[in-house]
Amino acid sequence: MLLLAASLFFTTPAPLDMPRAEAYLVTASDGSRRLEDRYDVFDMWMCRAVDGRWMDDDFRVFVLATLDALPPAIGAAQAETRATYEAQRVAPDRKNEEHLATMVDMLSPVEPAKEFARPRQKPRGCRDVRYWQGTNTTAVVCTWLPEKSDVWRMATWELAESDDFDAMLEAFEREFIEKRAWETPGGIEPAKNPADGAKSRRRRRGEALSERELLRRDLRHSVAAYPSWRMTDAEEFSIIDCLPARGFAEALTNDLPVMRAKYAAAVPSPVDVTNTLSVARIYSSRDDYLEAAGDDMQWSAAYWNPQRRELVAYLPEQGEAELLKTIRHEAFHQYLSYACSMISASPWFNEGYAQYFEDTEDAGWKVPVSAEDLNRFEDAIPSLMFMDYQRFYDGSDAERRMKYRLAWSLAFFLEKGAPKVRFRPFESFKRDYIEALLKTRDMRKATETAFRSMDRLKNFVSEWKKFWLRQGL
Repeated sequence: MLLLAASLFFTTPAPLDMPRAEAYLVTASDGSRRLEDRYDVFDMWMCRAVDGRWMDDDFRVFVLATLDALPPAIGAAQAETRATYEAQRVAPDRKNEEHLATMVDMLSPVEPAKEFARPRQKPRGCRDVRYWQGTNTTAVVCTWLPEKSDVWRMATWELAESDDFDAMLEAFEREFIEKRAWETPGGIEPAKNPADGAKSRRRRRGEALSERELLRRDLRHSVAAYPSWRMTDAEEFSIIDCLPARGFAEALTNDLPVMRAKYAAAVPSPVDVTNTLSVARIYSSRDDYLEAAGDDMQWSAAYWNPQRRELVAYLPEQGEAELLKTIRHEAFHQYLSYACSMISASPWFNEGYAQYFEDTEDAGWKVPVSAEDLNRFEDAIPSLMFMDYQRFYDGSDAERRMKYRLAWSLAFFLEKGAPKVRFRPFESFKRDYIEALLKTRDMRKATETAFRSMDRLKNFVSEWKKFWLRQGL
């Protein structure tokens, strides 16, 4: 049976985004290259501190946190690897008032009062309870020190405009603090990961966790307080989802390594990305997905967020087969981002190969086109190859469909037609393109460099046309 507090505080889960990341291409003395992600240190502190966030239908937001580390010092490095951040974390002194005030200031949705207040009567199970909202009546901001603990806990509750503050504060004390509702958010003990025991033993032996393991640990923490969310792992992948059935995520962890191998076979990378983790976040409904995606992504069915290093999707009305098709598309964007050290590849290459892997190999141009159409497409290819993303996505629906169709046809030709062209003039094109992208960090220059000359580009387009004429299109 759920605690009464669950109906007041632990309502609809609203997990935090993962920390923002910056990519660094590190070259070793032997010439090998690896991708090193460095994350916003304040984002990492926030993600570690916050145990859960919930929102109700009236847009009250409840946040539960554990104050077991001081926030990064102002003026310190703004981005670090997880391992460096882990080594630099400083535990607060529970008796140090400045430490507590600093952590409260970081997490409070309103400016904290300089002087805290206490409840009229100290609740059982707590050494100390403090309120920090002062005269502000839009939020409750509370810290408490549980018995037999040296770590402060914190809760913030942003209220609705129509709420009576005194009544809500009384409800907070009665239903949250006095009933110790923070011990089991939602009234259900979060599931434990069997792998955590082995990792804990490694930490006790002084062995450092890898970047991938640290990221996986933080990802697990981000959903541990929500009974409706779960995490499913594979070696290179982690999936967090709130789908009604577990089967899809388990099947996806089997499918993604197979797809990743196909991506790598088609577009090999010279960059070592073995310390990264490919993350997919899947919502059970479009409404929850759109709430998390924000205004810019209201048109989308899924998207790859390179800044947060997450593939984000939802279960559509068409079901799991359509979701899998969408994820295969977005997972290529994810793969190519890592393969290119987070440098944006040209949309014709990125979207073309994503379309190529989205469905079966022959699922592209099914409707025959006229010779006149093929001539028109031929004329459009050189321009398409030098488009940025804004130009690629601009225009009417019909114009966008044509650009996607052309991009797919180019990827299909590179895989099925180009290897059969006499003397194989485009054999090294993909490798040259990726190398040029890493060197120039410019998608247009990379395309230009990979083709070497306009004559070679014209020859490529000519061979593309011959190939599609042979397909009977």
